[in-house]
Amino acid sequence: MSDFKNWLNLPPKAIDKKSAEIALARQGQLTKPAGSLGQLEQLAVHLAALQGNIPQADHVHITVFAADHGVMAENISAFPQSVTAAMIRNFASGGAAISVLTKYLNSSLDVINLGTVTELETIKGVQDQKIAHGTANFHQQAAMSEAECEQAILIGQQNVECCLQKGIQIYIAGDMGIGNTTSASAMSCALLNLPASQLAGPGTGLNAEGVSHKATIIREALLLHKSHLDSPLAILRYLGGFEIAAMVGSYLHCAKTGLPVVIDGFISSVAALCAEQICPGSRQWFLFSHHSAEPGHSAILQSLDAKPLINLGMRLGEASGAAVAIPLLRMACALHNQMATFEEAAIAGANNG
Repeated sequence: MSDFKNWLNLPPKAIDKKSAEIALARQGQLTKPAGSLGQLEQLAVHLAALQGNIPQADHVHITVFAADHGVMAENISAFPQSVTAAMIRNFASGGAAISVLTKYLNSSLDVINLGTVTELETIKGVQDQKIAHGTANFHQQAAMSEAECEQAILIGQQNVECCLQKGIQIYIAGDMGIGNTTSASAMSCALLNLPASQLAGPGTGLNAEGVSHKATIIREALLLHKSHLDSPLAILRYLGGFEIAAMVGSYLHCAKTGLPVVIDGFISSVAALCAEQICPGSRQWFLFSHHSAEPGHSAILQSLDAKPLINLGMRLGEASGAAVAIPLLRMACALHNQMATFEEAAIAGANNG
């Protein structure tokens, strides 16, 4: 068996139930009615279980994986394919939303180019790990060869491994790739056995006619590849993108090594679902940041039994929703770690309801 398959077969790391019990007990001793901080309490306890320690969210790393999609040949986006490369430059120069949010959070940022149609010059702050000039058109053939899919997954794995060596406490992966909501929608149809009409959405801003056309392209592709879509890895290979595969690899390695992940929106959640189906139990390492305005996101969240922290109508991608949720995690940690207990504050807490 290859090293890649051996790694894929590794189980997710078990969470630390003892740390969860200690954190839950502390929540019951803090100077507030039990449960009065709602999800913030649950966040702190869950993070303590994942980290095996007091919950912390100071050292956050964000990686944006970028790549182009061959299915763009089917006219499924409101934006031209050249935008992918332009946005990579924008990430590096600090002008993109995630660039601003990363600076605000004092977090580290990686931008990894896995393959754009537009040839990119050497850009400071961008890692060139090009696999090909985008994926193939999955409406006509498999999006990736087995070797390409494996390479993309391993790029994600290696990115997480670097983060582990730097002591990162929270990992976030984001996506950039014009056309990737079509790939993610196609994958979600296959992963959940749901029709394209239910999961296809506007993406970058398609009108009703455009969404209908996108659904038709996805439906035809699912029919074309039907006999091959027999595993989550095959679904990823036939319908996915390089950046989606890299996210799957990063999520798998986080789960296997025990690094908590904050999941972004629709495309990131599809990658999370794929990772969970490849390696059951991975989902316990995922914290879901927000409910995307993309229609298919609801079905993905439901299948993962996920309750996002915020719902602001966002649908940008590039890890922006996950970044926006980080202050909530930090506040949950601060409240858990810094509030006084009833004993410390000399307040009778036996009946604090």
